[in-house]
Amino acid sequence: MTELLLHLDQVTRTYALPRERLWSAPPLVHALRGVSLRMTSGKSLGVVGESGSGKSTLARLAMALEPPTSGAVHLLGQALNQLSPAALRDARRNFQMVFQDPYGSLDPRQTVERIVTEPLTALGGTSAVDLRVMARDVLGAVGLRSSDLDKYPHEFSGGQRQRVAIARALITRPRLIVADEPVSALDVSVQAQVLNLMQDLSQQFGVTYLLISHDLAVVDYLCEEVAVIYQGRIVEQGSPVTLFREAAHPYTRALLAAVPRMAPNPTPGLRKRTLMIAPRQHPATACPYAPRCPHAQALCDAQRPELTAVGEGHQVACHFWVGRVPSS
Repeated sequence: MTELLLHLDQVTRTYALPRERLWSAPPLVHALRGVSLRMTSGKSLGVVGESGSGKSTLARLAMALEPPTSGAVHLLGQALNQLSPAALRDARRNFQMVFQDPYGSLDPRQTVERIVTEPLTALGGTSAVDLRVMARDVLGAVGLRSSDLDKYPHEFSGGQRQRVAIARALITRPRLIVADEPVSALDVSVQAQVLNLMQDLSQQFGVTYLLISHDLAVVDYLCEEVAVIYQGRIVEQGSPVTLFREAAHPYTRALLAAVPRMAPNPTPGLRKRTLMIAPRQHPATACPYAPRCPHAQALCDAQRPELTAVGEGHQVACHFWVGRVPSS
């Protein structure tokens, strides 16, 4: 039986903005609205969506870097937002993070050895000699030399810095790595090297990835499951083959249509109909994608659709998903 690794149960996250007037209530931004996800060991999950859809907020909650406003985040059966600081620090051995910017995520004043061994140093109980040996081994796993231990981040290229960041995440032998846009700041040729490395490490160490990305090709390459998020809600979920070849939600189809292609767009009308930007404010009971959707009807403005199974392992939150759109 496959082990449940990460479970987000009806997670919401709300942020308060600065007050517009002295005595008025601060306006709220709902970054996540009742998101539920289940990840099993060995089955990487990609979360895709446009900027501002809630992807990075989801990553921070999964890493327990901030608490959810409501709901719960469970890792290996433990509710992370209910753990004491000491218990949470110990639990972090099982999950680590790779950040988007390889230039900003590494301390320029620290050597690579200090950077890579920082997670183990925070956990304690490992001697300095053992730390250096483990750092040397993990650098070798990501294709760097043991002589790089005494170097500083400015001595490396962007791709090499991201390898250092991946080595830092690997040193505790985690079960889960949360990767937030891990290759978006890199050149295309370097992206391929890092992605191949991540895939090799998954096979070698059994690492499962929660991959946050706007690049559909990256998710298709690394992940066995994909969740599409829009304005803080999961609107479609399934395997890459299903979502990228047989997308059912109009938003997923719009994302696919926006991917640059050498060949002419096979659905030229879809891009043209979805250029309008939806307002952030909409009725809580309505479908958030309705203002942009070419298939929206009166029901979409009156009732928010919930995730519903439309096939094996395929869920869609849409009243009129492709296949159900009434013929004109």
